[in-house]
Amino acid sequence: MRKNLLYIEDDREIGAWLTEDLTERGYHVIWLTSGEGVIDQIEIADLVILDIMLPGLDGFSIGQRLKKEFPKTPILLLSARTAIEDKLQGLTFADDYLTKPFHPDELAARIEVLLRRFEKLSPPIIQLAHLQIYLHQNRILDSRTNNEIILTGKQFQIFTYLLRHPNQILTKEQIFEAVWGSPYMEGDKTLMVHIRHLREKIEENPSHPQIIETIRGIGYRVRQ
Repeated sequence: MRKNLLYIEDDREIGAWLTEDLTERGYHVIWLTSGEGVIDQIEIADLVILDIMLPGLDGFSIGQRLKKEFPKTPILLLSARTAIEDKLQGLTFADDYLTKPFHPDELAARIEVLLRRFEKLSPPIIQLAHLQIYLHQNRILDSRTNNEIILTGKQFQIFTYLLRHPNQILTKEQIFEAVWGSPYMEGDKTLMVHIRHLREKIEENPSHPQIIETIRGIGYRVRQ
């Protein structure tokens, strides 16, 4: 599944260049030019790339708030500042710090390191109702029978995406864009059909689902 990068950069030339480069590398990039709207997007982000010099709230203030509220989301701080005091201040909340100018290959390498590090921090096994979910092995067992539940690639991507955001209401747009990597078109039934087939495999009673909840008019949620 494509990883979602939340990129906050007010320089439009740098922002457009880096967004294009990271998209070509297979990431889904959500680019914001200020801290406005960050909280609306952070819940679907796998990693945040944050510039320090921003209009309004600076990167330090935004980063400290994000790390406090979403400690499991890695933050990579970008800055043209080279003073050791700035780096030390940034590393009080950021998980890595990269000084401008930088080569895009170095940024991509640091992103991969952070993503791997934080994936290892996630629990390898999740017990949810009668399901034993082995995230690192892409396996799901029915604990009542010990039989493996076989999902299609898209079904597993949808389910694990919901699991990575427990108790959060995710919109149809968020799920579709994260799994398919393209914009959601209003009225498209693709996600709904996949959810229905997924429920037929994991729910005790697909007509009255207890694992994947439908939030009418918005999207879906998994409770843990």
